[in-house]
Formats: sequence, C-alpha cells, structure tokens
Amino acid sequence: MVGTSTIDLDVIEDSGNNFQEESTDDDHHRQKQQRQHDEEDAPSEAVRRKLRRHDSLDIESAKLPTSRVTSKQGGSWWVIMQLAFQSLGVVYGDIGTSPLYVLASTFPDGINHRDDLIGILSIILYTITLLTLLKYVFIVLQANDNGDGGTFALYSLICRYAKVGLIPSVQAEDREVSNYELELPNNKLRRATTLKSMLENSPFAKYFLLFVTLLGTSMVIGDGILTPCISVLSAVNGIKYAASSITEGKIVWISVAILVFLFSIQRFGTDKVGYSFAPIILVWFMMIGCIGLYNFIKFDPIVIKALNPQYIIEYFKRNKKQAWISLGGTILSITGTEAMFADLGHFSVRSIQVSMCIVTYPAIVLAYIGQASYLHQHLDDVSDAFYKSIPGPLYWPMFVVAVLASIIASQAMISGAFSIIQQSLSLGCFPRVKIVHTSTKYEGQVYIPEVNYLLMLACVGVTVGFKTTVKIGNAYGIAVVFVMALTSWFLVLIMTMIWKTNIILIMAYVLVICSIELVYLSSVLYKFDQGGYLPLAFALFLVAIMYIWNDVYRKKYYYELNHKISREKLKELVANTSLCRMPGLAIFYSELVHGIPPIFKHYMENVPALHSVLVFVSIKSLPVSKVPMEERFFFRQLDPSNLNMFRCVVRYGYTDVQNEKQPFEILLVERLKEFVRDKALMLPRAGDDGDNIGKNEELDDRLFNDDNVKELVTQSKDEKRQQMSSKEIFEVENASKAGIIHLIGESEVIASKGARMGKRIVINYAYNFLKRNIRQTEKVFDIPHKRMLKVGVTYEL
Repeated sequence: MVGTSTIDLDVIEDSGNNFQEESTDDDHHRQKQQRQHDEEDAPSEAVRRKLRRHDSLDIESAKLPTSRVTSKQGGSWWVIMQLAFQSLGVVYGDIGTSPLYVLASTFPDGINHRDDLIGILSIILYTITLLTLLKYVFIVLQANDNGDGGTFALYSLICRYAKVGLIPSVQAEDREVSNYELELPNNKLRRATTLKSMLENSPFAKYFLLFVTLLGTSMVIGDGILTPCISVLSAVNGIKYAASSITEGKIVWISVAILVFLFSIQRFGTDKVGYSFAPIILVWFMMIGCIGLYNFIKFDPIVIKALNPQYIIEYFKRNKKQAWISLGGTILSITGTEAMFADLGHFSVRSIQVSMCIVTYPAIVLAYIGQASYLHQHLDDVSDAFYKSIPGPLYWPMFVVAVLASIIASQAMISGAFSIIQQSLSLGCFPRVKIVHTSTKYEGQVYIPEVNYLLMLACVGVTVGFKTTVKIGNAYGIAVVFVMALTSWFLVLIMTMIWKTNIILIMAYVLVICSIELVYLSSVLYKFDQGGYLPLAFALFLVAIMYIWNDVYRKKYYYELNHKISREKLKELVANTSLCRMPGLAIFYSELVHGIPPIFKHYMENVPALHSVLVFVSIKSLPVSKVPMEERFFFRQLDPSNLNMFRCVVRYGYTDVQNEKQPFEILLVERLKEFVRDKALMLPRAGDDGDNIGKNEELDDRLFNDDNVKELVTQSKDEKRQQMSSKEIFEVENASKAGIIHLIGESEVIASKGARMGKRIVINYAYNFLKRNIRQTEKVFDIPHKRMLKVGVTYEL
C-alpha cells in the first residue's frame, strides 16, 4: 500500500500570458483559444462522423431503453394522487403556515377602517390566484428541465438552447447525452433567433445570466434561514394566550430550542422527516379551511365582497402611501410558492397541480376569508388574528398542529437550501462540500453537514436578534419577491427563445404578472432599514463566495487548457528509456477534459515510473438535471495504445449525487473493461487519427471486392479483435488486482507578479481562505487515504 505524500514541484509560470481582469477582449480571446483546443483535441468533421459510432458514449447510449428522459408528466391517476398526497408534506408547509402571520404583518399599527380589511383580503386573494395559481401552477411548472425545477433548471434550459454558459469544460460529446436535447416546436420565429444571437454574442449577457442565477439561488438559501425563524416563532407565539406568564423572551428561547432540534434531525433526510408528515399537513389544511368556513358563516359573510377588485382601488385611494407600504405584509401570503417549482424533481407537474387545486388553494383561501370575517367584528385583535379566531375547544389541538406544521415547513426549505447548494457545485460556483445522499427511495434527497450547522447558527441569531415576526417578515418579503421576479425574467427568455410563444401572450404576462411583482418589489424595498437588509446581506455574501470561487476556477481551468500536454509531448515522455513500468492501476484526477493536464509532466519528471494502466479522470457537471448511469463514463484511449493510457470524463447532472453506494474505483474499472471490450469490436478505434482511418477503409474496399476474401478477412479480423479485447481486459484486471492508486493534483493558486490589487485580494486571500477551509477532493469523492498520492504544484494566474 502506498502512503499519502506530497511531491513539491517547480512553480509553473505563466510566460507573459497572465490572466487579466475580465473584459470583452479577454473573453473573445479565450473563446478563440477554446475553439482551437477543441479542434486540436477532436478530429475533423468528416472524420468525426466516422468516429462517433466508435465512442464508448454511443456504445453505452445504445443500451438505453429510450432516447431521452421525459419530464415525468405521465403516470396513472393512482400514482398521481399518491404523489399529490406526498407533496403536501414537502411543498406546501411554508405557504400553508402563512395565515399565522400575514394579517399581523400587514396591519402592524392596527386597522383604521373596516373596508381596509376587505381591501387587504381582496389583495391577498388575487395575489394568491395570479402569482401562485396562474403563474407557478399553470405556467412556470411547464418550464421544467426533464422533470426538475428551480432557478438552475431555467438556467440550464437557456444554456442548452443558446451558447451562453460560462462552464469551461465543454465537449461536443455532451450533446449526445439523452437528457441534453430539448423538445422544441417546429416553427421558427425571427425574434427567437435574434434574441439567441444577442445573448451568444454578448459577454455581458453571459455574465449577467450567471449573476442572476447566483442571486436567485442565494435568495432561496436565504429562505432556508428566514422560513424556520418566522414559522416557528409565529406558531409558538400562540402559547401566550393560554399561559399569560410566558413572556416574549421565553417565547424566543422556546423557538430557539425547537430550531436546534429541527436542525439536529436533518441528517436523517427529507424522506424520513418530511414525507412522513404529509398527514399532519393535510390535517392542518383541513383544520384551517374548516375553521375559516366556520368563522365566515358565524361572524360576517359580508367580507365576500373582497372578490370585487374595486375594493383594492378604494383601499389605495383611502390610504395612499400607507396602502403601498402594507403590500410588504400581503406578499407573505405566497411565501413558499417557489418551493412548488424547486421541489418538482421529487414529484410531477400533474401531482403538484392536483394537490394545489384540490387541497392547498381552497384551504388557505378559506383561512384568510375566515380571519377577515372574525376581524370585521373584532378589529382590535388583528395582531393575534390567527389564534384569537380559533374556537375555544380547538385551541390546544390547533396550537399543537401549528407547531408541527411550522417545523415541517421549515424542514422543507432547509432541504431545499441543501439542493440549491448541490446544484451550485455543478457550475463550479461553490466550494467543495460533502454531499450526503440520505435516501435510496427518493432521488435528490441530500444533506450537507457544514451548511446545516451554519444555517442553524444563522436561524438562532435572527430569532434572538429580531424577536418579533413583524421584523422578520420585512426581511422575508424581500427574499420572496426577488426570487419571483428573477423567475419571471428567466421565463420571459424561455417563452421567447424556446417555447416561441405568441408575442401577445408574452406581453400580457409582462403587463399583468411582472407589473404586480414590480409593485411588490418596490414596497418591500421601502422597509430595507427595518429588517429588509438581512436577505440582501445574506445573498450578497453568498454571491461573493460563489463568484470568487467560480472566477478563479475558470482562470485555473483555462490556464491548464493553455498548458496541456500535446500528443507529441506525451509520446516523448513515455518514450523515455529510463521510464519504469510497475504493476497496478493509477487514477489521475484532474478538472481538465481537453487533453492531459500539465501536472502530469511534472509528475513524470520527478517520478519516472508509470503504472501498467493509467486513467486520467475528470469529474465534470453538465447543464442537465441528471445524467443516466449508462452515459456517465466517457472513455478515450491515448496513443500509443500499448501503454494502456486512457482519458475518462465522468459526467454528472446538477441534481446527481457523486457519492454512489458502489465505490467509485470499482465502478470505473468495470466501465473501463466494458469500453475495452466494445472498442475492440469496431474499427477504426476512437484513438486513431484521420489518416489511419482513410487507409483502413481503402484497404477494406480493395479486400472486400471478392466475397470469399471478404468472408476470410472478416473472420480474421474478428479473431484479432477478440484476442486484442481479451488481452487488454486481462491487463486491466491484473492491474486493478495489483493495486489501485489515486493521484491527486494538489495545486496552489497565487496571483502573478504585477497583478492588480483586486486580483491579488481575490486569489491570494479570498479564494485561498475558502480553499483551506473546505473539504479536499479525496474527502468529497471518498478516496482511500492509504492509496492516495498528492502531486504539489503552484499556478501563477
């Protein structure tokens, strides 16, 4: 067994080609270099058509039962109803618990006029109907990415349709993945092509798209902090009506205790913590709906006048600026709406639509109507409208169910934050963290230990610092509206470029939905200094971390791409007579997918020994939600073939989990043997160049003119192929039995001499601080410590 060690190598200097700050000319230069390297690494178009059928990707793809994975729209009604029931415990906890605090946040200073209550009820009802039901349930859910939703799903759709992604590790073969293709309508419209061309030719647009994606994901992570605070605090607040001795301070610390317990059980996974609580959320909806209907009948049915939007106009005329400010409270009625789209990957479009229309929407509408009916007769109870409107005998049962529902709502947003961070890793936009897959039954259920503890500390800090739901509500509103507005912006691009929707419908969407969201956004920003700064501070902090990591990641990748080892240099290195071959299989990890990384040259110069089989492995993510296991490994053999050197790109989607139950090295060896076996069955080999292909085909044409000779030659070729395949598989098996060693490139990144101050701060301090405080590659991929060898190198960017 080989122990862990580090080889100190020379500093790689960037000879006059140091990376400068991002600019338009620099982007065009990099794109040109990228195309040149792609052309060097890939054969010509004529040859590629002959080679494509010999790639392992195509061989493995042929084993798939279908050509692509659909968006999970189908299924029997029994399956849909089961999923609809399960979705109650995951998707709707947040929006379902909003009646706990909405009216109290809307009227922090009390109700001045009875008709104001009807006006606010009208605003709430139309907000839920237009933004939640119409926008998300019937429009946004259709913009799913092979059944997955969220900000990254929208971004991935745009990146696959237009070349606007900034992920540097792009390969032509990526488009062969079955999930990569889009189902597009046949009609081509000029505005779609024009918009696509504008985005592709604008470096600013590419960076802006990435920034908007990072901002949206950061806001959702912020929801994972604010949702537990406001939901738990609102539910626990009801205990003071039954026990007058409970002070505000005690309520805060009871809430903190519940939050600590909530985060401590996250490691058990969403399926155990969330799915099993669907009955509780169903009971919650039934109770708030029935109590709302009871209050509506008992107190004042006149509030049904809120269905007339005229009361909204009169409310604004009567209260003017104060009415505009109060919108910051009514927007809380649709908190958690984004969760319907973000959690789509666990369910289906139809199941979300069924559960929303049959259970959630009627229940929360009746809850708000019932509270308004009660308050129409008891205006002074607005600060405690939810609990005071509960009939006496149902108080304690309702209190218990409210606390449980708030815990479930919080848990759903926390697990959503985990999923968002997992997706951020796919763009190289987040430092490496350990992703734990918590469920073998449900896909996408993950747990991130470090992030869990940081979220817990943030939640406790916000609860202790703000103490009341009104201040937390001010912060919460900004996060909710920002995410909705960003989703609408992405959706307009998708409707224009991909769906090619009629321009009249697009304009109607902008005029109705986007206008409402802009009004809400202006209102919540007014309370920026009253707690509204909190989600923006969280978001900017996270965006800074993501951008720094992504920026240096791209610089480092392009540096390696510019200094990769050419085929001629590789042949020269391995032709060294002093080179020693030793038994075993070496896996060399690198982020480079276009050739051999420069660090291999330094390894060979310092350790002139080569294992009998060497595999250069690159772990990369594609802008798709999932990559089928059959298409995950993409192999190429390097010349000369007798050295048994391979390149392997292991591809994941942004919702795939890299730590599989089966050890990675065993899976890689099995796939390598399959590649060797399938490769030998086809000529020419994927590693041959175009000249050899032409010669082989000319020889085949001359030989195959005679049928008898053709049969003999075919038999001879089959025997040679089988012998070659058996020999290479035998060598791979012997090498793996002799021992597998993992070679990790331990690169130190520093700013080049003469770099600007900002660049030195970003690389030398910010990036390296993050790098020192994260999990290293071997921990992320569970590489055995005793069989790991680190190769140290310094990059000057």
